[in-house]
Amino acid sequence: MFHKEGAKIILISTFSFTVLLLASSHFISNFWILKTVQILLLFMLIMVLQFFRNPKRHLEVNDYQITAPVDGKVVVIEEVYEAEYFKDKRLQVSIFMSPINVHVTRYCTSGKVKFSKYHPGKYLVAWDPKSSTENERTTVVIENRIFGEILYRQIAGALAKRIVNYAEEGMVVRQGADAGFIKFGSRVDIYLPLGTEVNVKLGQKTIGNQTIIAIKK
Repeated sequence: MFHKEGAKIILISTFSFTVLLLASSHFISNFWILKTVQILLLFMLIMVLQFFRNPKRHLEVNDYQITAPVDGKVVVIEEVYEAEYFKDKRLQVSIFMSPINVHVTRYCTSGKVKFSKYHPGKYLVAWDPKSSTENERTTVVIENRIFGEILYRQIAGALAKRIVNYAEEGMVVRQGADAGFIKFGSRVDIYLPLGTEVNVKLGQKTIGNQTIIAIKK
């Protein structure tokens, strides 16, 4: 299944692939060159399709757990000063997504959206520490009955050109539901209260809706 945010791009890519495939068959007479071009075209189409895939994953909603909002790799676990909303120290967990990861963003917890803001910005590589405050990004805060306020930030990377955010202030959201999409490379930061028990390690791969980022006993 594909995410709705990819519908237009998938349609354009499929149409372009078909046109170019027919054109190459008509204008390229050399067999090996023709096959090489066709394979490259097919590869490009497959890359677009896999980028917008949206696997359905079962999740038992649990307010005592913060689940991974995205597929990727844990690149940061540290105490930082969060200057936009909390204006105090928080525990930051960051997940980097490569172009081959699923790029759907899912709500990591249930609760009421207290804050949602879009920031235009740069397109530094997503693993650059400055990307959290200088890149194009969205900041969302959800008030959960167990953890309190949890902030997550979608951050554009060097290839990302559009962040889609569904969260609006006042909404009541459900853990695991689609929260948005980041097109072509990105990162998500999660800010937890100090003292939260983190359930992942640096370098660990995460699976959205399945990997447990933090727990409350």
